[in-house]
Amino acid sequence: MTFNDIPGGVTAPQGFLAGSAYCGVKATNKDSADMALIVSQHKTVAAATFTTNKVKAAPVRVSRTHVASPDVRAIIANCGNANACTGVPGIENAKRMCQATATALGLKERQVLVCSTGRIGVQLPIEKMEATILTMESCLSREGSNAAARAIMTSDTFAKEVAVELTVGGKSVRVGGIAKGAGMIDPNMATMLAFITTDAVIDKTTLQKAVSVAVEQSFNRITIDGDMSTNDTVLALANGAAGNKPLKYGTKDFKAFQTALDHVMRELAWLIVQDGEGVSKFVEVRVDGAASLADARRAAEAIANSTLVKCAWFGEDPNWGRIMDALGYCGAKMREEQVDIFYDGVNAVKHGMQSKTPFEKLREVVKQKRFTICVDLHQGSGEYVVYTTDFTMEYVKLNMGDGIGG
Repeated sequence: MTFNDIPGGVTAPQGFLAGSAYCGVKATNKDSADMALIVSQHKTVAAATFTTNKVKAAPVRVSRTHVASPDVRAIIANCGNANACTGVPGIENAKRMCQATATALGLKERQVLVCSTGRIGVQLPIEKMEATILTMESCLSREGSNAAARAIMTSDTFAKEVAVELTVGGKSVRVGGIAKGAGMIDPNMATMLAFITTDAVIDKTTLQKAVSVAVEQSFNRITIDGDMSTNDTVLALANGAAGNKPLKYGTKDFKAFQTALDHVMRELAWLIVQDGEGVSKFVEVRVDGAASLADARRAAEAIANSTLVKCAWFGEDPNWGRIMDALGYCGAKMREEQVDIFYDGVNAVKHGMQSKTPFEKLREVVKQKRFTICVDLHQGSGEYVVYTTDFTMEYVKLNMGDGIGG
């Protein structure tokens, strides 16, 4: 390992402040903070990835424009209202959030990125949000990461923070992050927000390459319910306060930074899966021996998103027949008689048929809170991994009402 885990989340890197405030975006907030603010005290470069859903929330549209700015200084985010499917007024309200933040901090509107999460189709109570934002500079601190992480929670049950420290060219460099997400989680970005900060010296293009790679290895490999949202966003800011020599793509120092960034995002992604709405199990689905990477991904995602498979896991039933079924319809190249399936290394299926492993031995695996399903298609060298959950009755209860989340 080329890095050490440290506390501090997004404020672990030098030069970053964070905080939260209560506005009352949603009536049920009950005085819980619902506005988060992250600020760099130094000039930053920014990188991002956004939802691939064709229905994109207003803050996604605004931030996609602002992230191109050469010096992004702040991220303002709210929970309780997604500001999605809100038309032109929604776009204007997202811009007003940026402008209020800029006014409070002495910045330009384009130096602020904006995110929202919560119910879709409802206009923001923008006047009271603006009034709150204009006072938020006073809440900023070097210890404000947890407060910001809690302020973006919707159905999450705990705040999600990760930070690491590594040495780059003799300089201490830190990478930190916070995230939210518990439902509507699916690869290709889902209803999750993640904010990453680093004090590394790195140019904008190189940071974007690093972020894209890290997202592919983390947030794009998690699924809870197969629903892709309208607001999912990963934002990364680098302010250069560490004073290291500029990171150059492909160098030893860059690879060390990439490893640390991958770790931060992967840990945050895993926390999202572990906090899935009403879930009781964390399951790693691995597909090996596929004809291609694309086929491996198709197969892994088909298993991870299968309602039948996920219900079986909740019932502590190692129902490998449902996994075979998902493999058969996913579109990946396969031959039934060549498929092997393993539960935590225990062989359940050999050459497409039930192995000699006793049922109870497989059931003991599925009873665990965390286990791995590995499928070998014996078609080539393609491999892929997805992190997922079971489905419980509590998940259904949580999603029976309260509108549509974003």
